[in-house]
Amino acid sequence: MTVGSTRRPIPPAATPAGSVDPSSASPDLPAADPSAPTSRSGGGLRVGVVALFVVLAAAAFVAGRATAPAGTPARSAGASPAHAGHDVGGLSVTQSGYTLVLSGAPTAAGVPGELAFQITGPDGQPVTAYQRNHERDLHLVLVGRDFGGYQHLHPAQDADGTWRVPVTMPSAGSYRAFADFVPAGEQTPVTLGVDLLVTGEFTLREPLPPDEATVLVDGYTVTLDGGLRPGQASQLLVWLGRDGASVPDLEPYLGAYGHLVAVRHGDLGYLHVHPAPATAPSSVVAFAVAVPSAGTYQLYFEFQHGGVVRTAEFTLTAY
Repeated sequence: MTVGSTRRPIPPAATPAGSVDPSSASPDLPAADPSAPTSRSGGGLRVGVVALFVVLAAAAFVAGRATAPAGTPARSAGASPAHAGHDVGGLSVTQSGYTLVLSGAPTAAGVPGELAFQITGPDGQPVTAYQRNHERDLHLVLVGRDFGGYQHLHPAQDADGTWRVPVTMPSAGSYRAFADFVPAGEQTPVTLGVDLLVTGEFTLREPLPPDEATVLVDGYTVTLDGGLRPGQASQLLVWLGRDGASVPDLEPYLGAYGHLVAVRHGDLGYLHVHPAPATAPSSVVAFAVAVPSAGTYQLYFEFQHGGVVRTAEFTLTAY
């Protein structure tokens, strides 16, 4: 079960304590420039990378509020070759000889349906072998062109290479489907995109609030700390709280304590980012994010707690 976010500003919860190892940089994420400030518009936070590390160290010191039990295994979310680059993907139905061939999709809002497609290779034949990436062979992300209706799905593959997944489109409008995968024998990830049109009475989503730092998700306060700088690795921290206290026991989801998808405004360019390796479960998840261009990005942060996957949504501008 996946629960989405309610977009309204609220006071942040009590400062969460965490146990993230910021010195362990993911091998596929370049180190951020400590001298470069990060920024949030509209009265947001301006925190340098060094300052972020100080915040982490101080948080870990506070009375062991989020200290994990001894022996908790470390999980390295950055070891996968996938998402090694920082150029946006999903702008084309064809990339590097691979093509997304759509064979079926829901066309009416609110009606259960099935999304079906194949990935064909450079030889024109359906691809049936993939390199496992974050516990799945293929990740499918759906998002509306107004940035509503976000879904992260995991289709099942038939013997002939057809991917199928049940899906209900929440509302009418135009959507983009992103297929994110690594073909067997390859090291470079491929992200293909295709448009879906869902009929019905259409209401354009209200304008998105600019650079909102804290959102409420099913009773959780989720706060984004940091900013984006085009062409550089920027440190982002996501803090989790609930009922005035930190949430120190996030659960692994697809081999990591959190996932971050960024979609660029204007062309829906897609970036899938995973956190730096963490030494233990924590109430804070650290990311190093490199966006290729200035502009506004819609960020979708996924986390699991109590057996439920939830998604928090943010709008952030790279200057």
